[in-house]
Amino acid sequence: MNLATKSAGEKTRELILQTALRLFRGCGFEITTMRDIARAAEVATGAAYYYFPSKEAIVFAYYDQVQRAHAETVREEWKGESGLRERLGVVFHSKLEILKDDRRFLGALFRYSADPQHPLSVFGKGTQMQRAQSMAIFREAIAKTSISEEAQQLLPAALWLVHLGMILYFIYDESSDQRKTHKLLDGVLDLLTQAIELSDSALVRPFVQPFQNRVLQMLQEAGWTAEL
Repeated sequence: MNLATKSAGEKTRELILQTALRLFRGCGFEITTMRDIARAAEVATGAAYYYFPSKEAIVFAYYDQVQRAHAETVREEWKGESGLRERLGVVFHSKLEILKDDRRFLGALFRYSADPQHPLSVFGKGTQMQRAQSMAIFREAIAKTSISEEAQQLLPAALWLVHLGMILYFIYDESSDQRKTHKLLDGVLDLLTQAIELSDSALVRPFVQPFQNRVLQMLQEAGWTAEL
């Protein structure tokens, strides 16, 4: 739905969201208040709270926005790409491209990861839906490959954790256009792809399969059943 076809309420919500993100990026997430957001958007403070009960609600809307953009981008760029390395490259690099203007903002959010009770923790219950959506992209990336069923169950969670680590490195990367991150990522993906293909070979699979099953069991016992 484009701006011209949105209702007045949808336009107001979008205005508040984009204004909040601009302030989070420019002034910082911690010091920006809902009152600041309402003032900058030129709406009543009550209106800001009507659409977003808290700053955390705005962050969840941002997560959803990023996820939609990422899904649309990878599905478009996947056309004609059937190799595992190429498909994973699209997923990882396109995510960093989408986040390139939000490194400061994301740095502020990452500090909540260590607090399992915080609603914005990437490992907490509050972000379970966003986590599952992100893993679904990785699941889709490997779906058309010939890797085993066990590997297809395990890899989305493993790849999601790798992507989280790359985003953290990306946040602190001060090189031009974060080239160091993209270069490191290419090396990591080369090694990962080789390891996946080797572990899935007919010769190695019988030895790897018990390990994969055990890891899956551990993740499920840890409460990751919904994501897996």
